[in-house]
Amino acid sequence: MKKRVPISDVRVGMYVTDENNDWIPHNARNRRGLIRKEETIERMRQLGVTAIYIDTSKGLDAPHGEPEPLVDQHNETLLQGAAEAPPVTRNAVGVAEEMEKATRIHEEAQGLVGQLLGSVKLGEPLTLSPVNDLADELLDSVFRNHNALACLGKIREKDNYLLEHSVNLSVLMSIFGKSVKLSRQAMHDTVVGALLHDLGKILTPDEVLHKPGRLTPEEFEVMKLHASHTRDILLSTPDIGQIALLTASQHHEKMNGSGYPDGLKGEAISIYGRMVAITDVYDAITSDRVYHKGMTPTQGLKKLLEWSGDHLDPKLVRYFIRCIGLYPVGSMVLMESGRLAVVIETNEHDQRLPVVRVMYHTKFRQPIPIKTIDLAQPGVQDRILRAVDPDDYGLDVRPLLA
Repeated sequence: MKKRVPISDVRVGMYVTDENNDWIPHNARNRRGLIRKEETIERMRQLGVTAIYIDTSKGLDAPHGEPEPLVDQHNETLLQGAAEAPPVTRNAVGVAEEMEKATRIHEEAQGLVGQLLGSVKLGEPLTLSPVNDLADELLDSVFRNHNALACLGKIREKDNYLLEHSVNLSVLMSIFGKSVKLSRQAMHDTVVGALLHDLGKILTPDEVLHKPGRLTPEEFEVMKLHASHTRDILLSTPDIGQIALLTASQHHEKMNGSGYPDGLKGEAISIYGRMVAITDVYDAITSDRVYHKGMTPTQGLKKLLEWSGDHLDPKLVRYFIRCIGLYPVGSMVLMESGRLAVVIETNEHDQRLPVVRVMYHTKFRQPIPIKTIDLAQPGVQDRILRAVDPDDYGLDVRPLLA
């Protein structure tokens, strides 16, 4: 049986199936195995791990551990509870109308982040004017219809993670900022901070940044320095705003003080830092990378809820779920009819009734003509049963999003 066990109850002789710490960069491999020494448990504590998953058939049991199905059921209940609240975003135009503009902005954003990384590598000063211009364009697109840029954030290449993560983080922060009613200027600054948040990684040695396996404790300390490097770069950049600086430098701070670079705790972390910590983790754990298969969007939301309190701000996590929807753009869902569909647009009034594209029938095990369906329209009888993993059906959702 698989169980979730609090770190205080973890013992030598237990078999780890998941260290439950996907928020940590480069920590997504080699997590299974028997705990053979106390140093392994202490390392997990130092990383801020509060609970792990074990397999009692392969190692010692934990009498007070929670069976994994009960944990998932609890997380599902929390997710459904968050979904009962109405969405907090409104769109001015349809997603199809906005897609062409969003595609141009998305491509420009990736190009700009690439240029900025190159400038930092050469030791050149940053010029903020193109970043500010892009932030304004991105915000305009989000206010017209945020689903277009959200769709594009799911059409990604594993080898281009650093660029695409920064761009997608800026999109998620703009959607988040819109939902919590930040001022336009504050939203602008959080977008700038999100675009620039990983600049410091260009100063991380390649053998650490691109290491395929688990980082050693010493290498992880080197990796953590990227947040300080980013802050130093931005502090030397003329006209950088305070909100942009906080957004960029606090994206790895955690509510229990286990984060970095400053180990801030609770509300000592700015609201922008607490927001970007949520979006950073969500984008990281739902993205496919060379050495890491991303979770489905719904699985990612459940993990945000599970990590709320110790790591993430619980109230803001629930706001985040409201703004991106119970079934975020790019989710694959199983319909009551047996059809599979991809969510292409969230519903402004009911998170459970998005716009979807059906493309496959599970009962007949074959593709069907692609059809776009607004589940909120009168007369539509089909409903979503649950979110599913496209890999379970050998399907790729990306061609259906553009």
